[in-house]
Amino acid sequence: MKKLFTALFTLVLAAAAFAQSALPQVDGEVRKIDTDAKKITLRHGDIPNLEMTGMTMVFRVSDPALLAKVKAGDKVRFTVDKVDGALTVLSLEPAT
Repeated sequence: MKKLFTALFTLVLAAAAFAQSALPQVDGEVRKIDTDAKKITLRHGDIPNLEMTGMTMVFRVSDPALLAKVKAGDKVRFTVDKVDGALTVLSLEPAT
């Protein structure tokens, strides 16, 4: 039974990692960072996985350390998905 549980748990973790890596990267620009609230305001292009057109909006971040990588005015590439009902940035990096 323990082996079955371990195998199922490993499968669930692998599926979650694959799902996150399958999210499309979106181009954007940082408008504002609120480290206390763990939020970032981004002007972004279309987000296909959310069927959202380009706009400027506030997102929650999955990891507050992401906010230290960028500053207002930076061009970025990011992934975003709905987590616990909130639009959440899962990855964020300066655009090259």
